Amino acid sequence: MYEILVEEKFDAAHCLRGYPGNCEKLHGHTYKVQVALRTPHLGEIGMAVDFRSVKSALRTILKGLDHTYINELPEFSKTNPTAENLACYIYGKMKQEFAQILHKVTVWETESSAASYWEE
Repeated sequence: MYEILVEEKFDAAHCLRGYPGNCEKLHGHTYKVQVALRTPHLGEIGMAVDFRSVKSALRTILKGLDHTYINELPEFSKTNPTAENLACYIYGKMKQEFAQILHKVTVWETESSAASYWEE
């Protein structure tokens, strides 16, 4: 089995509705997003998937989140913009192009705090 990882970053603000603490207030993060793809086979030239195509798809998704107030986006008007929900959202978007090999999306809010989403 081969696993391919790509990472990108974006900056955005959010607040967690109903959170009993400071995170209920408007604040921002430099989010790091990692996409993991898995496949048992390599293509003719020895690649599982072209890094450029994965990075391009991820950058397109993150462009819609970058420098936004995430709570105001239609996808998060009723869904709390937690790292878990962001990972699920990005996974759903990446799945449109890489359904057969997409394994997991991980979103870091800080260097030491991350949440992942995958489907079994």
